[in-house]
Amino acid sequence: MRRKATVYTKQKKKTKQQKKKKRNRQLVLLLLFTLSKLSVMKNNQDVKRQFFTCSCFTTDNIFLHKYKLHVRFVCEQQFMLDYESLLRKLGCVTERHFTEVLDEISQEVDRRRRQSAASAERAVVITDTYQPLHPHVYHLQESYLAPKFKEIVEFCRSGDASEQGLRELLEEVTAPRVYRFPVFERNFCEELVEELEHFERSSAPKGRPNTMNHYGILLNELGFDDTFITPLREQYLRPLTSLLYPDCGGRCLDSHKAFVVKYDMKEDMDLSYHYDNAEVTLNVSLGKDFTEGNLYFGDMRQVPLGETECTEVEHRVTEGLLHRGQHTHGALPIVSGQRWNLIVWMRASQERNRLCPMCNRKPTLVEGEGFADGFTTDSAALPYVSCVLT
Repeated sequence: MRRKATVYTKQKKKTKQQKKKKRNRQLVLLLLFTLSKLSVMKNNQDVKRQFFTCSCFTTDNIFLHKYKLHVRFVCEQQFMLDYESLLRKLGCVTERHFTEVLDEISQEVDRRRRQSAASAERAVVITDTYQPLHPHVYHLQESYLAPKFKEIVEFCRSGDASEQGLRELLEEVTAPRVYRFPVFERNFCEELVEELEHFERSSAPKGRPNTMNHYGILLNELGFDDTFITPLREQYLRPLTSLLYPDCGGRCLDSHKAFVVKYDMKEDMDLSYHYDNAEVTLNVSLGKDFTEGNLYFGDMRQVPLGETECTEVEHRVTEGLLHRGQHTHGALPIVSGQRWNLIVWMRASQERNRLCPMCNRKPTLVEGEGFADGFTTDSAALPYVSCVLT
């Protein structure tokens, strides 16, 4: 009996040791898996690029609405030396007028300095509190796209793609290198506008798109960037821009800023002459019912205004106008109804890293959120080719 008990005890001890070894192996495997997962996450974070703004964002291209004038403000002395004479010709003549101008500039500079943090805060609140009306419109699907647009993209992806062949599929308007084509199905445009109106009526915080537009929505804050705008840019628009605008960074568009603007008889009715902070811009008319409000194009921003002749271009619902970001343009007033436009400013860091399009200087980088203004610290660059002026 004593011998059997001893054998039993040894077997029991051996079984415990085997179970312990098995648990240890499982723990080691779990630890290795966890470390591997953390390593992948770290590598993904390392691969994710950091984008920047140029420091000129807080000093240049400040729009004075009353005088329809873009100005640069470093200090009051510089500002008065540069603009006092011009402002007086435009009707800014009294001390009160100049005080109002300086107050407007101060408020805009303060807004720009706080913009990155304020936008990130709004995005968090929107994610936590806003309930979409049409959740599906946040995810790009081919069924949203016009058949003609899909045909155009398919051609651009083919081995036979050429600029000439592409231009034959597009409607080239009277303004040079501005192209019109169907982008979305009408029912998608209607649902997207319904979603935007639903968001407008909500209590969620809202930021305005830029200095010139008082009414509109920043789509990154609403959650459209990763699932809608990025695939639209990468999979559908870049094949076109690669052929149409290789001299303006069309082959290497790697970030964007997307927003919608609204024109209404009781709000913004038009948009003054300007150029975009972009290499290539897509402007899609989403609706609703409106009359007039056509776009007009001048020359590239380097051409003096006095030497510019403008061309009016009709903007039709569901259709997009594709043009170079530095091509100066504006929007004429609507005379009835309400109009919504989707704007996608597409940017190429390889272009703008050399020269900031907004200040014409080598960019001084300031950290930003998300895509910021599309600048990077990447040293690799394409051979310099200036965007053709005509």
